[in-house]
Amino acid sequence: MARILGAAGLVAIALFMLLGFLNSEAALGAPTTLAALSLTIALPAVGAGLLLRSHFGEGARLDKRKRQLREQTIESEILRLAGEKGGRLTVLEVTTELVLSPEAAKVALDALMLREHAELEITDAGVLVYSFHDIRHL
Repeated sequence: MARILGAAGLVAIALFMLLGFLNSEAALGAPTTLAALSLTIALPAVGAGLLLRSHFGEGARLDKRKRQLREQTIESEILRLAGEKGGRLTVLEVTTELVLSPEAAKVALDALMLREHAELEITDAGVLVYSFHDIRHL
């Protein structure tokens, strides 16, 4: 919130200085006028933009970190469950035990499979089973 207030203050300063410049009779082409404009108007405006960018960018980083933490928690719970079930799990087991949607369970199991923590097997009945070989061999 402090960054937003700081940005608003800088924008107010830049606008105030712009109004002052428009009411003056300074020649726009003079180098000193351009330097004064850049220091009194452009610099506060850029500072406001940077403050706003850092404020809103922080929220995106925090959301990404929360999503990563959620995924890691689900995957660790799947590995714990695999240990309890003898190293073999189906999407249905993960869905019911961890109260996840079938899509979320499949995505998490597939992520573990991509990182070679599990292999996909098909039973004679056609059921897809994720086999965790390291857990089965403990």
